Amino acid sequence: MATWGNIMLMDANSPLMEQMMMFHDHTIMILTMITVMVGFIMITVMYNNLVNRYLLDQQMIETIWTMMPAIILVFIALPSLRLLYMIDEISEPTMTLKVIGHQWYWSYEYSDFNNIEFDSYMKPQNEINSMDFRLLDVDNHTILPMNSQIRVLITAADVLHSWAVPSLGIKIDAVPGRLNQGTVIINRPGIMFGQCSEICGANHSFMPIVIESTPMSNFMNWLKSM
Repeated sequence: MATWGNIMLMDANSPLMEQMMMFHDHTIMILTMITVMVGFIMITVMYNNLVNRYLLDQQMIETIWTMMPAIILVFIALPSLRLLYMIDEISEPTMTLKVIGHQWYWSYEYSDFNNIEFDSYMKPQNEINSMDFRLLDVDNHTILPMNSQIRVLITAADVLHSWAVPSLGIKIDAVPGRLNQGTVIINRPGIMFGQCSEICGANHSFMPIVIESTPMSNFMNWLKSM
């Protein structure tokens, strides 16, 4: 069983997640500058004795404090729109992974390779060992090649689910009767964990996701062994 000492936030493992983290830092920096400026102005106003009893209007300062928020919003909106476009853009994928949400497990299909498919269940507590993560490990890992454009098609067979892997920057709703799609490019080999992010029923907390990325040669060997 994993201990608190080796549980930490997962690093970004895809270009999209790296861009999301950069946008987050960019926005936090702008908010920090606004907070510092407003705080400085408030403290200055409270602790000085400069008062003009006959000041009725000041068009210049009103123009400045009207235009400044608009300019700041432009600096936030432009990177945000660029990131949204990158998330939705899918061009010439190398392979397609089909994900189907069930109560309460995931099914995966590699339809590009002789219709390979399997179910992925959470490991019960009496089967996990000292190297496994409780409530996060599954019996069948989803193997994907690194440095490849992968299209992910997601749906559900019963109720609403949400396929979310934070380190890949992907979170897509699985809706019965509807096919949603996303894209994944994995930077390096490793194991990434995720969970269903939609309250889908009594066992909502017990349908984790495990993605294992590997070089293309190892991925092809895995396909041959299936």
